[in-house]
Amino acid sequence: MRKQAMDNFFTTSIYALTAEDLSKGRNNIEVVDELIKAGITFLQYREKDKKAKEMYEECLAIREKTRAAGVTFIVNDYIDLAIAVKADGVHVGQEDLPPQVVRKLIGNDMLLGLSTHSPEQVRLAELCSVVDYIGVGPVFATKTKKDVCDAVGLEFVRYVADNSKLPFVAIGGIKEHNIAEVACAGAKTIAVVSDIVGTDDIKAKVHSLRKCMKETIG
Repeated sequence: MRKQAMDNFFTTSIYALTAEDLSKGRNNIEVVDELIKAGITFLQYREKDKKAKEMYEECLAIREKTRAAGVTFIVNDYIDLAIAVKADGVHVGQEDLPPQVVRKLIGNDMLLGLSTHSPEQVRLAELCSVVDYIGVGPVFATKTKKDVCDAVGLEFVRYVADNSKLPFVAIGGIKEHNIAEVACAGAKTIAVVSDIVGTDDIKAKVHSLRKCMKETIG
């Protein structure tokens, strides 16, 4: 299960996330339907301000849809929620439980992603040997997440691409107009949030983003 779920990471160029408050009045279920139609194969549920029951019900529905479509489903931060809905994995930050503790809680069948913002954090992620992939960012300044740290810039993306063996996704402030820069810095998988969920035509936007990536890295 873990290897199969991670295979989608290696074969996708666009890593999608939910952000209902940026989705032009659409709810997360509607957005997920559109993401699946657009061919998204790696999807993270990220909500900060909803009640636990509402998130649980949403994730149950999303889990059913993603399983049927062969899409890897990751839950951000909420380890208990990820376990409860049998998600493919959980993604945590530097201020959450340590990766070693998270791995013990989720077992060996679920993916574990970890956000990193510095070379030292990348080194520690490698040393702990329980992380499947890391998030690298925020590459550019972003307002899609509260309490976000300062932008790390393209230099950090290049550093990780050149020095780390861990698979990584670049994230933070990335849109169609700058995605080629991030790809040129060495990112093969790139997370896009507002530019996808905030567009009228999600399928067309995903196609355009993929085209930019393909033209840059082949």
